[in-house]
Amino acid sequence: MRSAESVAALEEKVAKNPNDGESLLLLARSYGELERYTDAAKAYDKLTQSVTDEAWIWADYADVLAMAQGQSLVGPPTKLIEKALALDPNYPKALALAGSAAMERGDYAAAVRHWEHLLKGLPADSEDAKMIESGLQQAREFLAKAKGMRGAKTEQTARAADAKSAASQSKEQISGTVSLSEALKAKASPTDTVFVLARAVQGPKMPLAVVRKQVKDLPLHFTLDDSMAMAPQMKLSNFDEVIVVVRISKSGNAMPESGDLQGMSSPVKPGSAGLKISVDSVVK
Repeated sequence: MRSAESVAALEEKVAKNPNDGESLLLLARSYGELERYTDAAKAYDKLTQSVTDEAWIWADYADVLAMAQGQSLVGPPTKLIEKALALDPNYPKALALAGSAAMERGDYAAAVRHWEHLLKGLPADSEDAKMIESGLQQAREFLAKAKGMRGAKTEQTARAADAKSAASQSKEQISGTVSLSEALKAKASPTDTVFVLARAVQGPKMPLAVVRKQVKDLPLHFTLDDSMAMAPQMKLSNFDEVIVVVRISKSGNAMPESGDLQGMSSPVKPGSAGLKISVDSVVK
């Protein structure tokens, strides 16, 4: 991760030469690493004004803009994803984001379509493929359920059920502390990214809630709850048991990579508190 001094130098360089696309890209990525997502989105916006035909730039722009608006892909980020796919219908990150955006707005058929397309281009035994397969399974189940329930309830009954569900879900959360084992401290840098996330024991492996911090924040008290859900049907309170996974990433990539440091809880129920998780293993 870049230091504040190097970011300031990039800002000065871009201010002197706004057409320096390479420096502007580095600045956008640096803002993202520093979790300055609004600034990152502004930098990507400037970049897309001069570089209009690169799918990966539009996908990265959509990613940071979603983070800037509370981890939601609804609205402008979805439009950016559509631009990325128009340029490259096979671009993996754009397909992954398109599926997540579809899940968030409840368009499970679109989620299935995008993720099936993405899965065709992934190595069958890769971690990415396994994660997408889990998401696909969930999207298909939601789609089947939506088709089966269509017309079965009146709008008033459905609204009452949703209100009751929301009231109970709002109380669901998991909290605890994360620490880094002494044996692995030498393998981590203070600015390495720390992901704390919850996954269902049975069902999709996609995160139900995520907290992003840095190694310098450890030991860390965390709280995961329904407000952090990436899609309406992917909430902690929708599952009987979850596992809390903590991963330290040098790249800041949300996908697991070899060399990442990791720790996890045993299966727990939503509402659990006082968890103690030690990062004590290396991802192979």
